[in-house]
Amino acid sequence: MTSQPFSPPSAGGLPRHVAVIMDGNNRWARARGLSGIRGHRAGVESVRAVIRRAAERDIDTLTLFAFSSENWKRPAAEVNALMELFLIALKREVKKLHSHGIRLSVIGRREEFSASIQQYIERAEAMTRDNQGLHLVVAANYGGRWDITSAARRLAQQVSAGELAPEAIDEETLGAEISLADEAPVDLCIRTSGEQRISNFLLWQLAYAEFYFTPELWPDFGAEAFDAALDAYKARQRRFGMSPEQVEAHGA
Repeated sequence: MTSQPFSPPSAGGLPRHVAVIMDGNNRWARARGLSGIRGHRAGVESVRAVIRRAAERDIDTLTLFAFSSENWKRPAAEVNALMELFLIALKREVKKLHSHGIRLSVIGRREEFSASIQQYIERAEAMTRDNQGLHLVVAANYGGRWDITSAARRLAQQVSAGELAPEAIDEETLGAEISLADEAPVDLCIRTSGEQRISNFLLWQLAYAEFYFTPELWPDFGAEAFDAALDAYKARQRRFGMSPEQVEAHGA
């Protein structure tokens, strides 16, 4: 990632990089008198639908916020169930992704996961590494502050080792250490369930993103809802600090 706040748009004015905060599984389950884990299982179907539609619409990168670093605070039974779902998905879904040419990456503090989950993450990334289709990124045990802090620490280590001068640190050098540095910046961030906050998600990468908030709970969010978010994005004028006249003059 460079200091440039935006990247050239894809064909048809679609976002190149879409990030999704998948929220509302528990509320969906409670409204139906079901356990929270039933809501998370229902949410898996929405994950499949959105991945398929993103691939069909030729989105370059889809980043899904699956588990935040703060989610460890949830009840132990729920956390354990989420870890079980994560492991099942890594075992069952990766071959399907691979068969459709989808590349999978996981960002976050994976060292805090069980050895089995870490092993399957590594296998999934290795299996799909050379795929040329949609890049699916799963943010798991991820936090935006952790991401930026980790990047700053790596630069500090380079300075301490005499490999980098402090005055050489700028947005570009810091951005190169942030997760997804090789991807286009996030163009569109979708959050479901009616909440309107980013919850420590991709703080650096969302600097110039457009936001789309919907009241739909995540298990109710499917391909058509994803299309609606893309349509809303296409109708917006992205300025990046410029005036509307400047944007039009530059054809942005």
